[in-house]
Amino acid sequence: MKRADFPEPVKILVAELKRLPGVGPRSAERIAVWLLQSPKANPTPLAEALLAAKEMIRPCPVCGFFAKESSCEVCDDPGRDDQIICVVEQATDVLPVERSGVFRGRYHCLGGKLSPLDRVSPEDLRIPQLIRRIEAAPEEIEVILALGSDVEGEATANYLAELLRGRNCRLTRIAQGLPAGGGLEYADELTLLRAMQGRRSF
Repeated sequence: MKRADFPEPVKILVAELKRLPGVGPRSAERIAVWLLQSPKANPTPLAEALLAAKEMIRPCPVCGFFAKESSCEVCDDPGRDDQIICVVEQATDVLPVERSGVFRGRYHCLGGKLSPLDRVSPEDLRIPQLIRRIEAAPEEIEVILALGSDVEGEATANYLAELLRGRNCRLTRIAQGLPAGGGLEYADELTLLRAMQGRRSF
């Protein structure tokens, strides 16, 4: 006796949903069934929004953030400080910094981080564009490395530090240490080391 299964169109939908990050087989099935059966679901606007975003949104040629036109709204903003560039790994890393409201400079998204295991080398990142921006600056600028503190983030930061040394910039790195509201008992050794090294007068 043949076992019952989803019809082929549903299987294809589930397979596509499984390709999304963080969506496993069960979650993909639940989402697919909800989209098909729930009265609240309206898959047509969702499909149209996905297609429109895919067609209209592209990386900003200057900084790598999300852009609808030729450049993004950050690069088009004349109120930004051109003397500071915050270097982040991905375009999505710009948003937490922006939401903090403390940074009014420019950004540069690398498009990833160095990872030999994942076959990500310097040639795969937007490093030449960063160098061109620094060299085109009329005076010395500050380059803030706002990269992750994992092994790949550290390797990327060290590589950039070596590459940019002696160029038209002053390199800084975001402070790392204990999160707000966090206790010492929950901190790992590397976090405590960074907190100690980054201590300041009180």
